[in-house]
Amino acid sequence: MAEGARRPFPWAAYAVVFAVIAVLALLPVASVFLAYTIAEPNGCRVDEAGIYPCVIAGVDFGPLLAYMAISGWLMLASIPFGVMALAVWAVVLVVHLVWRRRAIGSAP
Repeated sequence: MAEGARRPFPWAAYAVVFAVIAVLALLPVASVFLAYTIAEPNGCRVDEAGIYPCVIAGVDFGPLLAYMAISGWLMLASIPFGVMALAVWAVVLVVHLVWRRRAIGSAP
């Protein structure tokens, strides 16, 4: 790189980390949605009361669907932690932007 040339700001890296945090925080919600999306058209019962048989194409998916539905309770922890992680990452982004602007402004 030539002297005085600056690399572009890594917006893509920040966006990817924001997306990963959001996806991880919402995985339990997606699990519940997927469990009910599979169970409904096949006439299967899914709830927290127990594991019910759900035979699809000769295979019993009841236990898997029950665990997927119950894992939705993890969102009580994953969403608050995800919000906190997003807030921390936003602060890191702002600090990086401020530091970069000050460094560019003080360059000879």
